[in-house]
Parts: sequence; C-alpha cells; structure tokens
Amino acid sequence: MRITRATEYAVRCILFLAVNGKGEVVGRKEIAKYMEIPGQFLGKIAQQLAKAGLIEIVQGAKGGYRLLVSPEKISLLNAVEAISGEIFLNDCIMRPASCRRSATCSVHCLWERARTQLRNTLGEVNFAKLMEGESCFGPLEGSSRQGR
Repeated sequence: MRITRATEYAVRCILFLAVNGKGEVVGRKEIAKYMEIPGQFLGKIAQQLAKAGLIEIVQGAKGGYRLLVSPEKISLLNAVEAISGEIFLNDCIMRPASCRRSATCSVHCLWERARTQLRNTLGEVNFAKLMEGESCFGPLEGSSRQGR
C-alpha cells in the first residue's frame, strides 16, 4: 500500500489549518503556497475533506477553508481515509466473498492483522500531536520540543 499524493496533500492542508486554529478561515492560495500543494488539486482535496466533515469551504472574497474539528479530535487515520477510503491491504479483506480461500487461508489473517495495526497506528496520532512535532514515538527529529 502506498499513500497517494492526494492523501499527502490532505494531511498538509489539515495540518496548516490546525496550526492556524479551529474555526479560522485560511485562504486557499495561502495554504497552497506554504504547503506546496497545486491550487487546483487543493480544491478537489478540500471537497473530499469537507464531505468527511473535517473542514468547511467558505465562499466569497474572504473565503477559504476552515477546520471544523479540533486538532485533538482529528487523527491521521481520519485524514487518510477521508481521501483514500477505508484502508484495506488486500481484496480478500475488503471483499471476503471475492476469495473462496479467505476462511482457510493462512495469509488472510496476516493481512487482517497488518491492516489493523496500520489503522491503529494512524488512529493514535492526532493533528495536535503533529503540530507539536510529535509522533507516537516522541518528538520528531528537528522539532523545537526535542530533548524533553
């Protein structure tokens, strides 16, 4: 499995909005510039994030995007799955009926365990932690909070 460019850009967008504060409207051009996201692509990603209930698209001259959920309540999993859909590592996990061997296949349970671990790992990290430069293993390298 590989995280798509769209998913990476969605994470950048939410992170930028989180740094600016829940409820603050931030212009699309500003987000695109500082987070290095192509403007047209950002518009498409924002629509998906809005559909997921994470952001609001504000129209008008002073429009842009607004974070609807506090950064503490948005996990990396929420952002990833808002763009990519629910994470599945194999068709047999997503559609068990597609494989007649799922019930007896020794690899099937490993795919399911790996999927669960990945989803749990992404679910443990919220955007408040990311704003502070923290991963689930402590401060990120180069973070101003390093060395606690």
